[in-house]
Amino acid sequence: MTLIKYTQPDKDIFGKRFSDIMDEFFNDALETRRNTFAPSINISETEKQYVIEVEVPGVDKKDIELNVEKNTLTISGERKFEKKEDGKQYHRVESHYGSFSRSFTLPDNVDIETIHAAYNNGMLSITVDKSEQSMKKQIKIK
Repeated sequence: MTLIKYTQPDKDIFGKRFSDIMDEFFNDALETRRNTFAPSINISETEKQYVIEVEVPGVDKKDIELNVEKNTLTISGERKFEKKEDGKQYHRVESHYGSFSRSFTLPDNVDIETIHAAYNNGMLSITVDKSEQSMKKQIKIK
């Protein structure tokens, strides 16, 4: 078997100027960042419930969906890039945009009928109550 070196079109770095290489690198990176967005999520637990906090600044609550199927909670939505054409030319965009979907397997001790979600100032807060029958109970010894 003979190995043949594969070269991608437009990837000949020796025939390009350094500035062209940097422009291509940053343009590719910008395009990738613009199409991917993964919100930060914090999950905590109290004695009676689980709390999931999702940071989604700039996302309208109508663009967010919550679904539960077979004990899996899925949070999905889209953060849209509002590019206004008023003569403005962007030189740098560091915000992430695009569709997102995050899924979490819920523990067996939750009551999915008690899932509650609230959205305030870019923070989606989801609470899931633990089922009463699975809560800890201390038994006194007689």
